[in-house]
Amino acid sequence: MAKKLKACLNCKTIYEGTKCTNCGETPSSDTFRGFVEIFNPEKSEIADKMKIHSKGKFAIKIK
Repeated sequence: MAKKLKACLNCKTIYEGTKCTNCGETPSSDTFRGFVEIFNPEKSEIADKMKIHSKGKFAIKIK
């Protein structure tokens, strides 16, 4: 059985489980569209535009 991915409403991190692995918050949504994976946030223009400061998978749009 596949685990359901969630997107944190606070920092947009995509994760499995009950708490966000990036910020530790619990408000989340299982409805999101698209994602980006950031490997080097210091040099990434996308990370800069999305205001992301850490590595990981992030939702582009959360409903």
